[in-house]
Amino acid sequence: MMLDDRQEKLKQILIDEGTVAVAFSGGVDSTFLLKFAHDILGDGCIAITADSPMIPRHEADSAASFCREYGIKHILFDPGPLEDPVIRSNPKDRCYHCKKKIFTKILELALENGAKCVLDGTNTDDEGDFRPGMKALAELGIRSPLKEAGLSKSDIRRLSKDLGLDTWDMPSFACLATRIPYGEEITADKLAMIESAETVLREEGFRQYRVRAHKNLARIEVAKEDIVQLIEKGDMISEKIKKCGFVYVTADLAGYKTGSMNNVLS
Repeated sequence: MMLDDRQEKLKQILIDEGTVAVAFSGGVDSTFLLKFAHDILGDGCIAITADSPMIPRHEADSAASFCREYGIKHILFDPGPLEDPVIRSNPKDRCYHCKKKIFTKILELALENGAKCVLDGTNTDDEGDFRPGMKALAELGIRSPLKEAGLSKSDIRRLSKDLGLDTWDMPSFACLATRIPYGEEITADKLAMIESAETVLREEGFRQYRVRAHKNLARIEVAKEDIVQLIEKGDMISEKIKKCGFVYVTADLAGYKTGSMNNVLS
């Protein structure tokens, strides 16, 4: 099926739903979905964003700014994930419990605001990694129209560029909890340390990065082509990241890899 056909299929899904709430993170996928849906449905499309310590402040701010720019009704809420002892204990299926908590509230907010359907930005490429959160979405009846329409990440980037969205070449990101090894307790302090350390990398011009927190050691992942730059700036970056609360700072020579914390799973 050609890209135009996949785009038309997405359009028809949205028209059939009529009123929707997009779970909006501000990333590549949900930004495209929100803009595309709002272009078609107008006020029949709203955005709902989970704003918690697990989400970098700049991402929530960007999501709010985007909705203001395009006149999209935007609801921000804190799902309080760290109040849940199961999520806080960080089991291997943490994402399932977290998504269940977040999307249960999103469904409630959607209905209160006249949207009969909640959409998320899952695409066809998301099926290859360990993603227990997708089970929660299925249980709650959340629709993933990008995946249903057969759109891949590269498709979404191309269509985003066609729409003039700045996010078309934005790196992929994930919640800050994915930087903490399974089984290690998630705390607000750890999340704040990670966010501050990643802010250092962003301000130094790195685009694709992660700071994986192994207790008091920060393991930095950047794109392979940026490893030399990271090492060249190593002393300065290490000093700044130690000020965020880490004792040791190291670079992962294998480079950035999505879901690298899943390597320990059998």
